[in-house]
Amino acid sequence: MFVSTRGDTPATAIDDALIAGLAPDGGLYVPARIPSFEGGWRSSMTLADTAARVLAPYFAGSRLREALPSICARAYDFDAPLVAMRGGGDSLLELFHGPTAAFKDYAARFLAEALAGLRDDDAPVTTILVATSGDTGAAVAGAFHRRPGFEVVILYPEGRVSPRQAHGLECWGDNVRTFRVDGSFDDCQRMAKTALSDRDLRERMALTSANSISLGRLLPQVAYYAHTALGFQAKHALPLNLIVPTGNLGNAAAAFVAKRMGLPIGEILLATNANDVLPRYFAGGDYAPEATKATLANAMDVGAPSNFERLRHWHGDDAALRAAVSAHAVDDATIRATIATAPERHGIVPCPHTACGLHLLETLRTQGDARPWTVVATAHPAKFDSIVEPLVGHPVALPPALAACLARPAHGEALAADDAALRERLLIL
Repeated sequence: MFVSTRGDTPATAIDDALIAGLAPDGGLYVPARIPSFEGGWRSSMTLADTAARVLAPYFAGSRLREALPSICARAYDFDAPLVAMRGGGDSLLELFHGPTAAFKDYAARFLAEALAGLRDDDAPVTTILVATSGDTGAAVAGAFHRRPGFEVVILYPEGRVSPRQAHGLECWGDNVRTFRVDGSFDDCQRMAKTALSDRDLRERMALTSANSISLGRLLPQVAYYAHTALGFQAKHALPLNLIVPTGNLGNAAAAFVAKRMGLPIGEILLATNANDVLPRYFAGGDYAPEATKATLANAMDVGAPSNFERLRHWHGDDAALRAAVSAHAVDDATIRATIATAPERHGIVPCPHTACGLHLLETLRTQGDARPWTVVATAHPAKFDSIVEPLVGHPVALPPALAACLARPAHGEALAADDAALRERLLIL
């Protein structure tokens, strides 16, 4: 069963929690109990095999229980390779090999398969509402594009994503509508949460979320951490220490769940950009959300990270949470310097978000930390060509799927950063 982080919603079955997206009290669904991983593992298992084992306890009472292996086979049909970096025992977990070249592809595709499997033939069209700071919207659009019974509404902050990200958000058409919001990601996220919490609106239309507030985004991301950690332990007899670039804390929350399940994960460190709400909190300050600052690592431009509610719920109090996790901020000048030196220093070309994680790794090394670390690479650098290519001095090849997205025409619609404006648009879809 699943409960709300705010405690005012009855315990809910997995299927209902997936369909709802957000709990009725405005909180985020979490497992009432995080189960231990007891499925067994072999090096011959694929990522999809591991995902089915890891997710099975959560779906024990679901209508999807028997279909879970086939759902995972379709959702995780591209790899999450762990690639050695130059200069020691450190590695890069490449999560950008999906159709929209970002880590969001894994969970978005799982969620689409799951919601399609739960859909009754005579059910009304379900509208998937998603706020995005750059990558989530494209992944959700790709996962639900032309899927019968679903429409997708994307909200993104105009002028605060890279040109290629913007094109990837607007190039779908058909059952996908994209709105350029005159505001920040936090405005987009507030608008989406307000709509999802509007009982009258939800009585008039079938509405759910595909943001990381959705349980259907959190749980599938546990799979690639589990698969990587089990493989790393089998090869090195060591736990996997993780540096996770983070904005809304969804990917980081998934790493924490994997560790809480007993998977061989050691320390988890978070790297943010100049939006330093989390670093200030973990250093002992108050949790004080603030207006976002626009940075080079735009997908992490979040001033009020939603999944903080989940982390605080799981740890009970601030002292326990601060003891379990730490976060470090990286400014734009440092991001640029890290990208410029990464090819020679690490043998890779990173996106701006991955560069935040690499800088934290370099800081650990200067402090004498000799443990092997894995930096999570959240997006392909070709999505940020205008930033990355001048710094590394050469073009970055486009992955084929991203090239296909960029070849399609794009169209978005302007929208004020206003809850009522979104509500009006949703009612006339």
